[in-house]
Amino acid sequence: MANPNGVSNGHLRCHQKRNNSVKREIHKKNGVSKEPKKNGVANGGIYKRPIKESFETPPIYIAVFTFVGFAVGTLFGYLRDLLRACGIQKCYMATEREEQKDFVPLYQDFENFFTRNLYMRIRDNWNRPICSVPGPQFDLMERVSDDYNWTFRFTGRIIKNVINMGSYNYLGFAETEPNALKTVGTVLHKYGTGVCSTRQEMGNLDKNVELENLVAEFLGVEAALAFGMGFATNSMNIPALVGKGCLILSDELNHTSLVLGARLSGATIRIFKHNNMQSLEKLLKDAVIHGQPRSRRAWKKILILTEGIYSMEGSIVRLPEIVALKRKYKAYLYLDEAHSIGAIGPTGRGVVEYFGMDPNDVDVLMGTFTKSFGAAGGYIAGKKELVDYLRTHSHSATYATSMCPPVVEQIIRAMKCVMGLDGTTQGRQRVHQLAENTNYFRRRLHELGFIIYGNEDSPVVPLLLYVPGKIGAFSRLMLKRNIGVVVVGFPATPIAEARARFCVSASHTREMLDTVLTALDELGDFLKLKYSHHSRSSRPELYDETSFELED
Repeated sequence: MANPNGVSNGHLRCHQKRNNSVKREIHKKNGVSKEPKKNGVANGGIYKRPIKESFETPPIYIAVFTFVGFAVGTLFGYLRDLLRACGIQKCYMATEREEQKDFVPLYQDFENFFTRNLYMRIRDNWNRPICSVPGPQFDLMERVSDDYNWTFRFTGRIIKNVINMGSYNYLGFAETEPNALKTVGTVLHKYGTGVCSTRQEMGNLDKNVELENLVAEFLGVEAALAFGMGFATNSMNIPALVGKGCLILSDELNHTSLVLGARLSGATIRIFKHNNMQSLEKLLKDAVIHGQPRSRRAWKKILILTEGIYSMEGSIVRLPEIVALKRKYKAYLYLDEAHSIGAIGPTGRGVVEYFGMDPNDVDVLMGTFTKSFGAAGGYIAGKKELVDYLRTHSHSATYATSMCPPVVEQIIRAMKCVMGLDGTTQGRQRVHQLAENTNYFRRRLHELGFIIYGNEDSPVVPLLLYVPGKIGAFSRLMLKRNIGVVVVGFPATPIAEARARFCVSASHTREMLDTVLTALDELGDFLKLKYSHHSRSSRPELYDETSFELED
């Protein structure tokens, strides 16, 4: 008989016994592992290649100016609010009706204040309307504001051939080339645009089954399950895997979809420092020794949530170490490869292939089709038992409308191209071109003196701006040079770490990248953005204190 979380009682008892055996082992060692280090460094044999990541510290005066900038912006925000309250300045913000004054406010006070007085000043840098395919270049509808970004109006002018440095089009499959989309057009004419039913009713098409079989083959696992929305793949499936009495250990920089899924599950959530194996092992050790609060019973399940490539940091998960830890403490691993599948690894199979590991080392493989494959949706893959369970217990699988056939065909044709099943080497060439473009772009930015975050092989390249006033200026000046960029600030990032996030694509030519680098060199001098002094990272490397090895 299965429990509500999809694990048989017998399996659950076995899991608890293993937890107890690990607990006794830790008690016997008095909380300290005696395993030796290799070559003077723990886990010396885990990685087949060195990990090169950068999180450089800015000069202290930059941190001071950043906080001063927020302080000044906040001060003027309160002044503007005072002018609005006195009727001197018009308030465009939605307000509560007079008869609702005694109701609980719809928004938190600072949330409303931040949107009204800080975000609104630079709102023109987001939600820009694109009127072409978001390939390596796109066309943009020009808009202007006459009331400080409260409203916009279109000028009728189209800004042509803007270099796209913001889309997640890693392999360049967001395209309109007729020959490439021939099969998509055929499927559109045969099946139409929508299914109008769930998979469990009348929406289980042969194309859906073909896609899931192809995903399983691509990843090298037993089975896969596809969903129509990447965000819902996380937020709706995590609650089906864990619940009350379970423990989730989540990286502090995990995506919102993972955070929401964890909260909806009802499981206890504990956060470990980003990519910090000592922090993760401490939480695992405490969980095994102490069990659940108050009752001290063993946790039903311990699930580690992590991403392949972190979309705001550009860092890559330390997968071999996490796998070793989850084996040692008998936990489960949920890996979100939204940004890494297709983008890294010799043949584009994500971080598992990047580290030369077995896909079966990861209990739950998750990814999306919205980035490298130029489509929409997501997948969960792994053991057949896992997928069969989610087919009937996942809200996203049970209640969501089936994926529309043309989108499914787009994923199939892109994935077959990457796998070489289309009879060409174009997919492999795209993967290699992405790696080459990524290394070139990162190396040149570093040489120019910018502070960039993340792993040298990550196509997500955050360039640190820090000072809030430079967020809008940077984006607007880049657009004047016909370059479209994504800028990010608080609350999506720490308050003192505003940044521009570049996404490198295989479809970018060297000339495009050089054009962007030339513009960045000019703006770096004009806006004083070249903060790098090649100092040691402020994020401590604590990995040498962990005590685990990969099992044979």
